[in-house]
Amino acid sequence: MRRRDFISLVGGAVALPLAVRAESIKNKYRIAFLTAGLKRDYPPVTEFFDELSRAGYVEGQNIVVEFLSTEGRSERRSEIARDAVRGNPDAIFVITGPLTQHVRDVTATIPIACATSDPVALGLTTSLARPSGNVTGVVVDAGIEGWGKKLQLLREVAPRARRIGFLARQAVWEGTETPAVVRAVRAAAETNGVDLVGVPVASPMQEVEYRHAFETITMEKVDALVVQDSEENLAHRRLIVDLVAKAKIPTVYPFRAYAQLGGLITYAVDEVELLRYAATQIVQIIKGKRVQDIPWYQARSFQLILNTKAASAIGIELPPTLLARADEVIE
Repeated sequence: MRRRDFISLVGGAVALPLAVRAESIKNKYRIAFLTAGLKRDYPPVTEFFDELSRAGYVEGQNIVVEFLSTEGRSERRSEIARDAVRGNPDAIFVITGPLTQHVRDVTATIPIACATSDPVALGLTTSLARPSGNVTGVVVDAGIEGWGKKLQLLREVAPRARRIGFLARQAVWEGTETPAVVRAVRAAAETNGVDLVGVPVASPMQEVEYRHAFETITMEKVDALVVQDSEENLAHRRLIVDLVAKAKIPTVYPFRAYAQLGGLITYAVDEVELLRYAATQIVQIIKGKRVQDIPWYQARSFQLILNTKAASAIGIELPPTLLARADEVIE
């Protein structure tokens, strides 16, 4: 069963401006793809472009795509938002809500589709059914209910865990960015009777900042960990899984890619399916449909993936009842 693979893209912008490169392609459409740091070979991103191709829009033939990445540096969001708009594309696709906010602040006319957590809380729309402004997209989380489920899973595998760490962008933990996220996690922790401990990662979110963040786990005596579903974390998934293995604490992850690298518990949406759907939204935009007539699409199902080898490595036994509920068990 395929799972988790969601969000982000690319690294490196192309040398020539979008408008110049587009001149050699007749009857072309121009798309800007903005990300916080994953590469184009990430399966959900690959699926996004495969879906465009299935709909008849093939890069190098009738569409030109410009890839822009913040490379984990939140201070670059405004810069690449301006770069994307400067190329005057027919549509812009953005991964993550905060980056989408910056793009929307630069243009109120170019249609935008995005992948984000709660767009209403982020002020990207007033309604999922009827988008407001020039932004629509796919929603990747289930709000407080989803965070509560992740904490419950941790308590099942580690019933004595009382101090649960939350690995997140520093701005998220501090509440200066997407404050609804940390409010939801705190509320879920209170409901589950555990103490939430911040494990913030400063910008630029690179290896040294992650290693500093993990020092908090030892200092704060964290019993278990929840990883935020941010694109920056996803870009550093191998490093995170390795650091968790060294810390030897039960951890729940947000995307399937973590499970494939040895993550203990993954509970998340099917990001391949979500980005496939996002591509259909871009197709509708290219064909002339108004953003206001393209409803937001919210993930309807979540999959539970367990890794028995990871459990053995930290000396825990996954409960039979939990194994029975899993959509996939990696041995």
